[in-house]
Amino acid sequence: MHAAFFLLLGASLARFLLRHPGEPRTPWIIALSVTLALLYALPSPVAALTRKDPASYSSGPALGAAPGARRLLWLGTVVTVWVVLVVLAPSFAWCAVPLFYTGLRTLPTRAALALVAALTAFVVAAQLELAGRFDPNLLLAPPAVAAVAAAVFVHMQRQAAHQRRLIDDLIRTRRELAATERREGTLAERQRLSMEIHDTLAQGLSSQQMLLQAADRLWDTDPARARAHIRTAESITERGLAEARRFVHDLAPADLADGGGLAEALRALAERESDVNLTVRFHAEGAPVPLPDRVSSALLRIAQGALANVREHADATTAALTLTLLDDQVVLDVADDGRGFTPPAAGEAAAGVRGHGLPAIRARAGQLGGTLTIESAPREGTVLSVSIPLEPPS
Repeated sequence: MHAAFFLLLGASLARFLLRHPGEPRTPWIIALSVTLALLYALPSPVAALTRKDPASYSSGPALGAAPGARRLLWLGTVVTVWVVLVVLAPSFAWCAVPLFYTGLRTLPTRAALALVAALTAFVVAAQLELAGRFDPNLLLAPPAVAAVAAAVFVHMQRQAAHQRRLIDDLIRTRRELAATERREGTLAERQRLSMEIHDTLAQGLSSQQMLLQAADRLWDTDPARARAHIRTAESITERGLAEARRFVHDLAPADLADGGGLAEALRALAERESDVNLTVRFHAEGAPVPLPDRVSSALLRIAQGALANVREHADATTAALTLTLLDDQVVLDVADDGRGFTPPAAGEAAAGVRGHGLPAIRARAGQLGGTLTIESAPREGTVLSVSIPLEPPS
C-alpha cells in the first residue's frame, strides 16, 4: 500500500505536469505533492506502534481501538493536504485507495468506514468534474472499489485478531503443559529418591538395629559374638556413610564408583552381607560386557533391597546372587533358603510383609523396561529374578 501510494502520487503529478504545463497553480501542485509525500513518509504513530510490537504490523491497532491524539492529527493532516490537491487537480483522486487502508489501520472500525465513505464520495465528485459529463461508471466504480477494499481489510483484521487469540491460547497451553511436565518430573524424581533411600540408608539402619539388638542380648552370655555383631554394625555404618556421601554427590552407588563394574560390586555386596547368621554367595555367568550405568546402578540397588528383605523377613541361612549376562538381556537372581511366602500379584502387597521393598524392585525394573519374577512357597525358600533388556551392540 505504501508503494502504491507513492506510485499513484507520482503518476498523478506527472499527468498534471504533462497536461497542464506552465499553469499558475503548478508550483502549488508540486509543493503540495512533495508535502503529502513527506507527511506520508514520516514515521506515523501507527508505524511506531508496529515497530514496538511486530505482531501487530499486519493489522495495526486492535479492531475497534480508540485512536490517540497524535494519530488523529497525523491522519487529519494527510487527508487535508490530499483533499486540497484533489480540489486543485482531480487526477490526484486515485491516491484515495491507499488512504482507505491508512484510515482503516488508524481509526476504529466505524469511524474508519465513515472516513472511507466520505473519501469515496469526494473521489466520485472529483472524477465527474474531471470527466466534464455524467458517467455511470464513475458513479459506481469508486464505491465498489472502496467497499471491496474495506471488506477485505476488516476481514483480514478480524482473522488476525482471531489468530492472535489462538496464539495466546497456544502459549498458555504450552506453559500449562510445561508446568505439568515439571510436576510429573518432580514426582518421578521423588519416587526415585525414595527408592534410593530405602535401598541404601534405610536398609543399612535396619541392619544396624538388628545387629545392635542381637549384641545387646548376647553381651553377658556370649561377649565374643556380641562384639562380632558390633563390628559388623560398624562396618555397615561405615558403608552407609559412604553411600550417604555418594548419594549427596551424584546419587551413584558407592560400590560402582570404584570402577570395578557390576560383578565386582555384587561380589563385594555378598561379602559384606555375610555373617554368622547368613551366608551370601555370588556367581556370574556369561562373557563380561560393559553395562549402561543406569542398568548397573538399578541392579545393584535391587540386590541390596532383596538381601535386606532376606535378612529381615526370610529367616534364611544361605542366599545366592547370580548375575547372568546374555546377548540381549541381563538377569539377576536372588535365591534364599528361608521360610518363603505366597508371592503377591503385580501391584499387591505380600501378606505379612511390611515396607515397600518388592514394589520398589518392580518399579526399578519397570523403569528400564525389565520384568520381575518371584518364585516362592511357604517353607520352600524364595527365588527373585529380574530381567532387563539390553540394546544390541552397534
